Amino acid sequence: MGAKATAGPSARERLLAAANELFYDEGVHTVGIDRVIERAGVAKASLYNTFGSKDELVRAYLEGRHARVAARITRYLERYSDPRDRLLGVFEAQGELFAEQGFRGCAFVSASAESPGEAVSRAADDYRGWVRGLLTGLAREAGAAEPEKLGRQLHMIYDGASLSARMDRDPSSAVTARAAAETLLDAATR
Repeated sequence: MGAKATAGPSARERLLAAANELFYDEGVHTVGIDRVIERAGVAKASLYNTFGSKDELVRAYLEGRHARVAARITRYLERYSDPRDRLLGVFEAQGELFAEQGFRGCAFVSASAESPGEAVSRAADDYRGWVRGLLTGLAREAGAAEPEKLGRQLHMIYDGASLSARMDRDPSSAVTARAAAETLLDAATR
């Protein structure tokens, strides 16, 4: 008897891969469900059996983006043991993302601007809460006198860097953001 054939990606995985590509490149509002189904190579029933609706597919797409960003930043921060370096490493990880071919800005900003529904808002709120919590926690570890305040300030820099990288087509905005973050961190830990 021959070896068992390995199964390819599931319908869910194919739908999410197609959604990730199309929604990020063209927008969640612009891309119709039929294009996602065609790109994924699945039946329409597969989408509705798996996700129930386009809104839920969009939510799952954004949750996947969140997980990938979190994993990238976490891997990046594992390089450092010093709390100060770890905090600044968030901006270095962001720069790595900005330099990727096909970078089109923050998927959460784009989705929120295009399709402000409950599923998008919930996913965006979860992502933004994670970023702010990460920055606040790292500020606390670095010895900031007011870590919540510094976390909010750093979050604004993080958002601004992403916007600049997209709108100005300038991946080096992460370098500028890191320098601004370093200045704020130095002032907060004196």
